[in-house]
Amino acid sequence: MNQEISGLSSMATRPILTDLSEHIRRTRGVPVCFESGGGVEIARRVREGAEADLLVLAEGALAQLEQEGHLLGGTARPLWVSQVVAAVPDGTPVPAFDAESDLRAALLSAQRIAYSTGPSGMALVGLITRLGLADTLSDRLVQAPAGVPAGSLLASGRADLAFQQRSELIDLPGVLVVGPLPGDTGIDSVFSGAVLAFSARPDLAREVLDLLGSDTASGIAGARGMRSLGLQG
Repeated sequence: MNQEISGLSSMATRPILTDLSEHIRRTRGVPVCFESGGGVEIARRVREGAEADLLVLAEGALAQLEQEGHLLGGTARPLWVSQVVAAVPDGTPVPAFDAESDLRAALLSAQRIAYSTGPSGMALVGLITRLGLADTLSDRLVQAPAGVPAGSLLASGRADLAFQQRSELIDLPGVLVVGPLPGDTGIDSVFSGAVLAFSARPDLAREVLDLLGSDTASGIAGARGMRSLGLQG
């Protein structure tokens, strides 16, 4: 098999897809190449008929595209679950994050709080509202541009606290991951994959999708901050 499989994905899954694509090329001889971008932008491109074989997005966004008929029927499947974590600029004091009161204190003491345009950002805004801090923090929230990691605002000095998928923060220079949100405030995001309806190589794309979600890929997923949901070997 030497036909290249192309894919589209959100930025949150770019690190893991880069590693898994290389793993599949080495072990199965299948060249795989994913192009990543902001989830909203990727969904727009799919609706406009972008040429690709596979799609990996947050579960809700992918389900909507499936309802609209953009995915090959029966191929959508959950792949990985990712925790949203807090991060601060490297070299600054690390706040406690053991209880909801710690989270509340960290939010209230931050001057600028960075979050993403993706599902983690939406969930964070919802959490802040649930904590009763929406009005207090409204002027401190800084949304990173689509496709830009929220952690990059820490490194540039535009924020002193950030929340995003662990996979998007662990390799950023100048950023220190504090850890997941405590207790009931924890935010998990499920990322799913599917074969696109207009794939030119649907059978091969199915095989690659199975490899992305396989149990043998779980170690690679874990190293990139995500837990595999695959059960196939």
